[in-house]
Amino acid sequence: MREESKKATLLLVDMESGYLTVEFFRKLPQDAEKGGNPTHSLFDRYNDAYLRRIATTVLSYVNMVCSGLRHTIPKSVVYCQVREAKRSLLDHFFTELGKREGKQLASLLNEDPAIMQRRTNLSKRLELYRSALSEIEAVAWDK
Repeated sequence: MREESKKATLLLVDMESGYLTVEFFRKLPQDAEKGGNPTHSLFDRYNDAYLRRIATTVLSYVNMVCSGLRHTIPKSVVYCQVREAKRSLLDHFFTELGKREGKQLASLLNEDPAIMQRRTNLSKRLELYRSALSEIEAVAWDK
């Protein structure tokens, strides 16, 4: 499942790299034009401090995306691998179960009578508790 996991990871990275919109970059020059002197040349308006601010903003965005990918990629890989492993194990289980004889299957499905009786008793007790709770709630609402 390595190839499928790799494809899923590359798809996640591709989605993130395609998510950065032009709007993000359009807003940056507008900030400089607001504070800058329009009579200066384009090179003068984009001074070192402004370019550092752009670099910091882009770096913070990249760090945010990397952090998200650090959490998402392992989930994606595990999902791909666990899904396939589950399917494979179930196929193997059903194949092995189908090879069993009727008596073996019946013995696997039969339950110990003591356990069956205990479950029945616990089920009755649970129903009694639920009935008592509904009676208590009915009395509490009447007051």
